Amino acid sequence: MDELLQFRETYFAECEELLRDLETQLGALHDGTADSECLNSIFRAVHSIKAGAGLFKFSVLVHFSHELEALLDYMRDGRVEITEARVDLLFRANDVLADLIGAAAVGGDAPVAVADALAKELAEITAAARGESAAGESASGAPEDGDTAAGSAETRGEPLCYRIDFRPSAELFRHANEPLLLIRELKTLGQVEIDADLSRLPDLKSMEPEDAYLGWTLTLRSDCGRAAVEEVFEFVEHDCRLDIAVVPSDAPSPEAQGAAANGDAAAGTANGQTADRSAAEPQAAKAGSGARISSIRVDLNRIDRLVNMVGELVITQSMLSQQADELPTGQLPRFSRGLEELAMHTRELQESVMAIRMQPVKSVFARVPRLVREVTAKLGKRARLVTIGEETEVDKTVIEEISDPITHMIRNSLDHGLESPEKREAAGKPAEGTITLCAEHRGGRIVITIRDDGRGIDHASVLARAKERGLVAPDAHLSGDEIEDLLFKPGFSTAETVTDISGRGVGLDVVRRNIEGLGGRVSVSSERDSGTCFTMTLPLTLAVMDGMIVVVGGEKFVIPTTNIIESMRPSREQVNRLPSGEQVVEVRGEYLQLLYIARAFNIPGAVDDPSRGLVVLAETERRGKVGLVVDQLLGQQQVVIKSLEDNYDPVPGISAATILGNGLVAPILDVEGLQTMSQAPVARAATLSDLSPGGVGGGTVRPPDAIVSTEQAERSQWT
Repeated sequence: MDELLQFRETYFAECEELLRDLETQLGALHDGTADSECLNSIFRAVHSIKAGAGLFKFSVLVHFSHELEALLDYMRDGRVEITEARVDLLFRANDVLADLIGAAAVGGDAPVAVADALAKELAEITAAARGESAAGESASGAPEDGDTAAGSAETRGEPLCYRIDFRPSAELFRHANEPLLLIRELKTLGQVEIDADLSRLPDLKSMEPEDAYLGWTLTLRSDCGRAAVEEVFEFVEHDCRLDIAVVPSDAPSPEAQGAAANGDAAAGTANGQTADRSAAEPQAAKAGSGARISSIRVDLNRIDRLVNMVGELVITQSMLSQQADELPTGQLPRFSRGLEELAMHTRELQESVMAIRMQPVKSVFARVPRLVREVTAKLGKRARLVTIGEETEVDKTVIEEISDPITHMIRNSLDHGLESPEKREAAGKPAEGTITLCAEHRGGRIVITIRDDGRGIDHASVLARAKERGLVAPDAHLSGDEIEDLLFKPGFSTAETVTDISGRGVGLDVVRRNIEGLGGRVSVSSERDSGTCFTMTLPLTLAVMDGMIVVVGGEKFVIPTTNIIESMRPSREQVNRLPSGEQVVEVRGEYLQLLYIARAFNIPGAVDDPSRGLVVLAETERRGKVGLVVDQLLGQQQVVIKSLEDNYDPVPGISAATILGNGLVAPILDVEGLQTMSQAPVARAATLSDLSPGGVGGGTVRPPDAIVSTEQAERSQWT
């Protein structure tokens, strides 16, 4: 086995993070929101990629990243102007960099021709900048500063004289770096004169054996370029104060400068001032090091095993708690208190382990700006992206699965939602459209919305296209929500022509299938000429959740607490029956559809009268509130989610399963799936004008006009 294999895997994992950071920083550079540190961050990322590539002898990657690094160095020094065309060039270079890293990771063929062509383009810009420096001399022919002197010397092929001020931080040795080795490597480049700075050296009693105190001023005479000098110090650049300047070749050495100073006393005073400044540096370095965030890279499989073990611990704790509840009251009080503490610690452990898997959605959002730029360029449209809540955290498994759905919906918003600049201006809108991508925590779930300010959905056109494709009956009359839901039907598309962006009828149906596979929901709402909003609702984690245990005909089910609003026992007057046979319950002026769990799963012996059982009011994402009829509530507890797809087969109305404290399996209800199973008969009675008086208990009903106004206020209540 290759001894460097584990280090290679670590390198490629770091490259993945660096490429994500590059994409974010380049986006800021393109949008004009970059600060002074942006180019430095881009440079450091490319430099780190190059350093690792050199270690593993990825020669093509080293050569390309070196040319990119050289251009970035000139940009951050101001010798190359940052223009829109050059930022686009950096985006292309980032793509090639990602392709080279990907090829190296799998041992595939690298795109050498593309990399060489782009590297040549990068080198030409850098060479042109050096030529401008060479021409930048004063009237006397003397260089105006160190940089122009370097340019002139490089152009004439003369040796350069570098003055290197190297001041290590106190932590240098603790990070496994050795200044002596750096000086020896520097000597391989040319002639070196060394002047040691002892001003930070404390007395013997105050000296820390692991701290670095010495500094050096090094004078190097060499015909090598500046990049070669910087490469000597590349592994210590974050552990030192480093200043590299090109000086005239006849400049006096540091020793000569000290001898020519105005007397020994003046020199001593200058040295004293230097000592005062330098003495504070180790303390500042120590103070700064305390604020650093330490991290460790752990294989995801290990975390998954840890999560599974915590899940089993939760199940065991539940079993012990259930057995303790069966003991006579007051017996074994110390045992009961111990179980309570165990439950508390188990929950705290579970929350800590879940936090390990949580990552900000920023890693997904960072890819969107570029997608918007590329798609709008192809479509000839203009769009501005607004992102909100990039730091919202969600389970890593969810993060990995939402990238493609977000990409699909962004493409749809750009292609079908936003109008062309001419049409927007004709409609009195700004020529530039706006796409808003937002993530937030809501009710124990993560909600991601993608909103545009475009033309909205033409319901008549969508319905006509659905009838044309045979997705609905020719004489069908659908509500607005039902028409919008047609967008997620397989094979549906409103595009007149097929392009590489859309038109094949593949996309939103896949989005819905993928999101529902995660236990989430996706819906769309639109207002004509005002815009469209896609909403994805996802679980924060896929491992453990809080649930309410309910009993239906002797069977136990779990309702996620994030869906529950309240529970109630309605009076017979509150329950009414529709002509279709379905029932609704009146709660504070609202009429909510009743769903019988027993009827959905053919469970005998369950309570059939809500006034004799309980109604759990639950909220769905797409269809508002519903009432679930159950026999009784057993209480709330933490449950471990077990996938049905992995262990059995998908079951309509059931999102997953769990193991209760008695060792039996209990299904976790999918409230929205239950409502879909019921075929939403209430939605077909849109006005409810024929709501029959006298439901289960012969109760009275509100006048139809009052119910209609309630429906208008709560748009999703009846759908």
